Parts: sequence; structure tokens; C-alpha cells
Amino acid sequence: MADVLITETAMRDGLQNEPGIVPTATKVRLTRMLVAAGFTSLEIGAFVRPDRVPSMADTDELVTALGAVPGVTLQALAFNSAGADRAVACGIDTVRITVSASDGHSRANAGADTARAMARLERCAGTLADSGIRVEAAVATAFVCPFDGDTDPARVAHLAGSLRQLGAERIHLADTIGAAHPAQVCRTIGTVQDAHPELELGLHLHNTYGMALASAREGHRRGIRRFDAALGGIGGCPFAPGAAGNIATDDLVNLFHHDGIDTGVDPDALTAARAELRTAVGRELDSALSAVPAPPVPRPARSDA
Repeated sequence: MADVLITETAMRDGLQNEPGIVPTATKVRLTRMLVAAGFTSLEIGAFVRPDRVPSMADTDELVTALGAVPGVTLQALAFNSAGADRAVACGIDTVRITVSASDGHSRANAGADTARAMARLERCAGTLADSGIRVEAAVATAFVCPFDGDTDPARVAHLAGSLRQLGAERIHLADTIGAAHPAQVCRTIGTVQDAHPELELGLHLHNTYGMALASAREGHRRGIRRFDAALGGIGGCPFAPGAAGNIATDDLVNLFHHDGIDTGVDPDALTAARAELRTAVGRELDSALSAVPAPPVPRPARSDA
């Protein structure tokens, strides 16, 4: 069993910010390559309005095309009851509901302030639970908001508790614009852990200022064992000015393996999937390793060896 679980988000948080639309068949092929590389958790789409995020319009079709994948959790995002209804109709394993900790980003992303967005999620979460779909949650702009500035950790802790009451099995703290620094990440993690020691937390990091790997390492030292990442470092939030790509899966695997932390991911298969992704998006990728010819990604060297 791996020491950490990386949820591969390139099919959702990665592709949603690309200018071109990747065909569903290509998404299916990429997802299967990522499963073959060892990922047991993948975020593959979002049940959102196609006019707002056109690249996610085929999420229902993608879920149906992939079908059940033994030993693998496929998940997608939902913000409201309409999204929940679509999730139920296509039979996805898990849905991640999301709320912004800051009112400014919530208005831009969900069309309502945080309180109203949370109220919408109550019906959404109820629909999912009644249908037997597992619910996870994320707090967006958990550290910094492009509109409101730094986020109060106490506000994040309050929202995490509210999401837990809605039935979320775990809460992911998201650095939506990639502006958080490691000490800030640790401070917020500590506040949430102190308020809700029973909660399982994850991190969703972006890399605008190049600090995502350092924040991930500090998060691991604080007990975080679940991390979102996107292959090649692609992605960003269409409704958060200045947001760059996600923490790169290949760079994160490289870091963890050098630290003797097993991710369960096969480096050679990951390199092959990255080449396929580069072809799909038609550009060079953003990870550090993608710029290195045939980079040697190690398998984890156990720290106690």
C-alpha cells in the first residue's frame, strides 16, 4: 500500500483551463494510461454549465465510456443540485462538492457569496447521499483569494466543519491561485486540525509562485496523506485571475520518491502518459521534469534502508 494517495486531476482541473477542447476518446485513453501508471483516484470532470466551462461538457459521456474501473475511484466536481442530478444519472463513484472560503472568489466561481453557495450545497449533498454516491469536499481559496486577499484560517475551519456535517468524507484545502507559502499552508492546516481532529484532510495546490512542492512537503510533515496534482503541471481556475497550473504530478512523484515516500505510481508509465498528454494539448507542459530529456524519476528509496 502506498504511503500517500495522489488524486490525478489533469482530466478536470488540468484541461478546464486549456484553450482547446480535448476529444472524449482522447480523455478515455489518457485516463486508462493513468490508471495503468498506478493511480487509484482520478478526478475526470465537472458537472458544470457547458457555456461556463466548455471543456467539461462531456463529463457525463466520459463517465459512461470509462465504466466501473475495479480498485479505482473516479470522481467529478459539482456545485449545485443540477450537477448532483447529472452525477446520479451517469453513476459516477464519487463527487467532490466545492465552496470558496472567500466571498469574492465564490461570487466569481459560483455566482453567489460563500453563505449562499453553502446553502446550495445542502441539497446537492443530500441528493448524492440518497443515491449512494460518496461525497468529498474542497474549500477553494483556503489560503489566498485573488479578490479578498489572505483567508482567515478560522473561516476555513468553520467551513470544513460545515462540509463535514453535509456528509463529506474528507476535506481538501485548495490553494486556488497558487499564492500560498509553506508557513501559511501549515498554519491553516493546524487551525483546521485543532478544530476538527477527526477530519481527514487533503491538499490541492497550484504553483503560481513556485512554492507548491515546498508546501506539499510541509503538509506531509503535518500529517497530510492525500494530495491532488495534475500531470505536467497543466491547469488553473478560469474564474481566478492570475492562477497558474496545478502542482505537477510528475514533479510531486519525483519529490516523494526521493524522500523515500511510496506513491504507488510507476515512473516509466507516468512518463508515457505525459507524452500522450503533451500531444493531446498540443503544447509543451509546465512541469520541471517535462523540460528534461528522458528525466530519471526514481522509484521510492525507503528512508529506513
